Order: sequence, then structure tokens, then C-alpha cells
Amino acid sequence: MTAPEDTTMEPLVRLDRVHVRHRARSGGILRRDSVHALTDASLEVRPGEILGLVGESGCGKSTLARVVTGLQRPTEGQVYFKGQELWEMPAAQRRTGFGASVGVIFQDPSTALNPRLPVRRILRDPLDVHGRGTREGRERRVEELLDLVGLPGHTLEALPGQLSGGQRQRVAIARALALEPELIVADEPTSALDVSVRAQILNLLVDLRDRLGLAMVFISHDVQTVRHLSDRIAVLYLGRVVEEGRAAQVTGDSRHPYTEALLSATPSLLERPERIVLHGPVPSATNPPSGCPFRTRCWKADDACAAAFPAAHGGTDGHRWHCVHPQPGGEAAVVSAAGAV
Repeated sequence: MTAPEDTTMEPLVRLDRVHVRHRARSGGILRRDSVHALTDASLEVRPGEILGLVGESGCGKSTLARVVTGLQRPTEGQVYFKGQELWEMPAAQRRTGFGASVGVIFQDPSTALNPRLPVRRILRDPLDVHGRGTREGRERRVEELLDLVGLPGHTLEALPGQLSGGQRQRVAIARALALEPELIVADEPTSALDVSVRAQILNLLVDLRDRLGLAMVFISHDVQTVRHLSDRIAVLYLGRVVEEGRAAQVTGDSRHPYTEALLSATPSLLERPERIVLHGPVPSATNPPSGCPFRTRCWKADDACAAAFPAAHGGTDGHRWHCVHPQPGGEAAVVSAAGAV
């Protein structure tokens, strides 16, 4: 993938120091702990680019997706859509203006689609709810959507249970495109599919981005898939963004030890000779460690790592990482980027 060259353009969506904390009951009826789902997350999604989010299960990827789509209001921090703070918008504007501009593709199409409705009704519902065009115009749009995702016309009368997994996911993608969104959030869109159809769905997403000029947030634990699909990658660990940059930078010149360990789990990716096996306790999201959250499993950790979460460091090319002892890289000069968004 090639990222859009104009990095000065206004981001479509921007997260500024976002925190999400949930209240969770534990240790008795009267005790409630805070689950730190996201901590101080700052990210941008630019028009026409694919941003990949990668990390272990429970690292905060899906929470970040809910924040981007407006389904989750941050506990702290701001979310901007085209320069306007999302949660300062009137509810009606947030629903019709922002809501119609963002489409979501869920992980499992068998549960994301109403099994009692035919495909025609599934695709028409968003158009009906938002009152788009005339009834005849909505019917034409439904047929266009089916053609856009490569499904035959007779699929319109089928129920989801009569379709294959790949066909159901194509219907889910078509539904996400119904209102002509500018941004698609795809949360593990191929993990519930057979290996044989995953490549078809991924190729379809890339083709749609190219044809429609869509921006996309692609969430996966599969580093190899994210590398090939994305323009930029953000690596999450325990609710924090620990490294981000262009896909080739993050996968070919990774600087954070966690990113290096994550990449080593797929040795064919960059032909790393050894798998990095992590030791030490996996931190709890209700009681995260001080400083760098990865320090309890990191082979480089020392007292400095426990003092505070490291400021962002990186070059002028957008590659940034949060680490006191980064992996050696090929960059000639590294400058502090503390406070960068």
C-alpha cells in the first residue's frame, strides 16, 4: 500500500489523548475497580488511507474502534471529525452528519446480520432510517451495493443463513457502504472466515478503498495481514499506542521491543531467525504497572522504565515509538517528538 502523500491535509478523524475507563465489580459487592481500556491514545486517520491497528487480544483495539465510530464516549480526551469535536456536536448532527459518514464491518457476519431478514431488507434499512431518496431510488441503491461487492442479483431474496460465510461478509460490507461513508472501521473482518475466502474479502476491501476513496481503520491480530493491507500501522499494548508509523517502517524497522516480539511470532514475514518468547506476568487492565506497561515482560526493562510512560520519540517521517531502550534502527538521526500527536 502507498499512503496518501499529503500529510498536511486535515485528518478525517483525530483522537487527542483519549482515555477510556470502565467500572468493573471485583473482590466483593462493594468494591469496584477501574478497567483502563485505553490510556492517552492519540491517532489520526487521514482521507483515503488505511490505518492498521494490531496487538494481542484485550489490548484495546476494539475499544479504540468504538471511540472512532462514536459508539463509545471517552472518559477523557477529545475526538475530532473533520476538525469538529464529536461530543460537542448536537446529537442530531452527530447522528446524521457523523453517523452517516462512518460504516462498520463487524467480526462475525453470522451474528451481525439479522437472520430473519432477506438481504434486500438488510441493505435497504440504513437508507430507510436516514430517509435517503425515494423508494425507487433506495431500491436502485440496493442493487448498486450488491454489484459493488460482487454478489449476484438473486442474493437479494436470500436469508443470511442461506449464504456462505464469504457471501455474508460481502453483504455486511455492502450494508456498511449503504450511506456512502467516508470512513470504514473493519474489526477483524476475516477472522471468522475460512482461509480460502479471506484473501477475497481483503482484496475486495482494497478495491473498494481505491474505487471509492475510502479511509479505513483495519483491526487485526494478524500482523502479516495488517502489513500488506495498511498504509500506516499503530501497535497497541494494554490500552496504549506504543509504536506507529508507515507499514514498512513499523514492520521493517520496528523500534519498540513489543513490536519486535509481535513480529517474531510470524517468522516468514521478515525472516527473523528467532522467536522472541515473552516471560513475566501479563499485567491486569484494572491495575496496570507504573511507567511502561510492557516492562513486566520486557527483556530490556530497568528502573527507568518504571518511573513514567516514555515520551514519544521518532524521526520527522511520522515513525514514533514510546520506549526508553528502543531496538536499534536504521535511521541516521533520532529526535525527540515528545508531545506529538
